[in-house]
Amino acid sequence: MQDPVADLLAFIDRSPTPHHAVATVAALLEEAGFARLKEAEVWSVAPGDRRYVVRGGSIAAFEIGSAPPAEAGFRIVGAHTDSPNLRVKPNPDVRAHGYAQLAVEPYGGVLLHTWLDRDLSLAGRVVVRDGTGLRSELVDLERPVLRVPSLAIHLNRELNQEGLKLNAQQHMVPVVGLSEKISLARLIGDAIGGKRGRKSAKPTEVLAYDLMTYDTQPAARAGAEGELVLAPRLDNLASCHAALRALIAGRRGSAAHRAASTRAIVFYDHEEVGSRSQAGAAGSFLADVLTRVSAGFAAPGAKGRTAEQAFERAASRSWLVSADMAHAVHPNYADRHEPGHRPVLGRGPVIKRNVNQSYATDAESAGLFTSLCEEVGVTPQHFVARSDLGCGSTIGPISAARGGIRTVDVGNPMLSMHSCREMAAAADVAPMIEVLRAFFASDVRPPA
Repeated sequence: MQDPVADLLAFIDRSPTPHHAVATVAALLEEAGFARLKEAEVWSVAPGDRRYVVRGGSIAAFEIGSAPPAEAGFRIVGAHTDSPNLRVKPNPDVRAHGYAQLAVEPYGGVLLHTWLDRDLSLAGRVVVRDGTGLRSELVDLERPVLRVPSLAIHLNRELNQEGLKLNAQQHMVPVVGLSEKISLARLIGDAIGGKRGRKSAKPTEVLAYDLMTYDTQPAARAGAEGELVLAPRLDNLASCHAALRALIAGRRGSAAHRAASTRAIVFYDHEEVGSRSQAGAAGSFLADVLTRVSAGFAAPGAKGRTAEQAFERAASRSWLVSADMAHAVHPNYADRHEPGHRPVLGRGPVIKRNVNQSYATDAESAGLFTSLCEEVGVTPQHFVARSDLGCGSTIGPISAARGGIRTVDVGNPMLSMHSCREMAAAADVAPMIEVLRAFFASDVRPPA
């Protein structure tokens, strides 16, 4: 990885949906020597094994340390693959006043106005008939297909004085074309047919889908000196990218590989809508993976050995870094930030705190992350929400509660969070990767 910023931009462009992000991560893991495990199989792992497992739009990967997890614990970085956007409804085709439109609904806390007048495409997961069974396929139209047009100022003269007021049901229905023949089934069929190398797929083959809109403008560096990163889905693919690159960097023979603890990443879907799903952080995914790894560890020379209460013992010796982008101070709205806790773009990772546990950080976990930052020559920033404003949350508190693992919430600073197109600093990309590399290489145990 010569240029971490260019690598991040390419990673984002390859990952327009959570399912595509998982495919991108899986491909990069396999290039680095990780092999896929399936949940329906019996797992057996040994020191040095590199494995990954997929559940829907979520993925977990791990490299087994030199000691059993029950004795050395896990070092885990968690992030999420989903971002707010507009998602397609089951009966999508709309005809109105000579236009072909597509019925959509907001996913997560969307900044609706940022989706106006964008060159949008569609991508996601489609379930198709496969003989007597079902098969899931990734689909990406890969070209501008949709647009949500603004209302002209001439028809809304009070807009600049009273502000833009959007109704998600009425005003966010994208235009897909003018022909009466346009249908989503036809668009999907053509896309699937293109993947299979034939003209098109029959609409009757498509049984269901999870499709979402995305901005077709590529991610880019910007600013007078190239110091800014402009891209969709920085929240939270930037954190996924940092964690993935940090894990892959642990080569055989390196200090990271010789570490006793087992290093892992877990990237969840559905964080933006509360994580309550089969693949989300409130589900059993991470606990299932860690439990099976703890029980399936085979010590050298042992046959069929299982450690008693392995997962519970491992959890007490483990750390989890919940990596999710953080709010940088906005130069035009500085009053919306807590004085003394105003992270700045380009000045490194942010430790996030909330006494009401919207973030899982406590003194022990903050102390660990601060020491790791010092180890690689980075000074961490701090974010706390104003006492009179609400606070967002992350997978951190959910994962900590589900697994009983000490957790710190961190992230790189950014602006325009939840916009169709977000903004961060190029200078922050490499330091986060380096801190997470140090985390994976560390065998520091939680205080007794």
